[in-house]
Amino acid sequence: MMKRKLGISYTEANFQNYWNWFTPEDLGDDIELVELSFEKNNKADIEKCDGFVLTGGIDVLPEIYGGAEEYPYKPDAFLPERDEFERLIYEYSQKAKVAVLGICRGMQYINILEGGTVFEDNGEQVNKLHKKGVEDKIHGLNIHKDSLLYRITGNEVGEVNSAHHQAVKPGDLGTNLMVSATSDTPDGLIEGLEFKDKTGKAFMLGVQWHPERMKEKEHNPLSQKIKEQFIKEVKNHKR
Repeated sequence: MMKRKLGISYTEANFQNYWNWFTPEDLGDDIELVELSFEKNNKADIEKCDGFVLTGGIDVLPEIYGGAEEYPYKPDAFLPERDEFERLIYEYSQKAKVAVLGICRGMQYINILEGGTVFEDNGEQVNKLHKKGVEDKIHGLNIHKDSLLYRITGNEVGEVNSAHHQAVKPGDLGTNLMVSATSDTPDGLIEGLEFKDKTGKAFMLGVQWHPERMKEKEHNPLSQKIKEQFIKEVKNHKR
């Protein structure tokens, strides 16, 4: 039997964490991991995949969503080749109905690709609660009961790690997207996105935290249960 292929988009930031999150036990004999990289430009491998992880990392080029060119914590250089390569991944996933898990930047980019925008920088007060210091920040999460995220995790509240200085703009969600979770911090940042109308759509979940590198991730449903459901979706993909 042909193995299922799970494509992980290459990131310049801690790529190995995403790769290692999927253990040999998770993958079994059914699934193999594929690195999808703008550096290798292995576009042909995109269409061989049965699931995709869009990873975290460098800010998306602001001109893609009409954002400001100058802002705090702007990277020294953007990676427009990465933005373009991941656009191809996401567009293929929607055309071929392939499961997608967007993590941190990955979730923000899905919102952008669906026509939404992000805050270029969340501002100093918010960054104190969300932007990575020496380690990830930790905060609580409120999950909406009418969401796929709630169905997967069975939880209305939880605790997640945080390492970002940008966020999805609440008044500017992409087409057919809904918020599935918000941080329980005063800013109430958007922490989860999914399709509002899921008719004819494959699995898509965007999370603002980093399930692949949480402490105690094997015991936190906001990592483990998401991973288990995602793997199920990859195995069930009908080619």
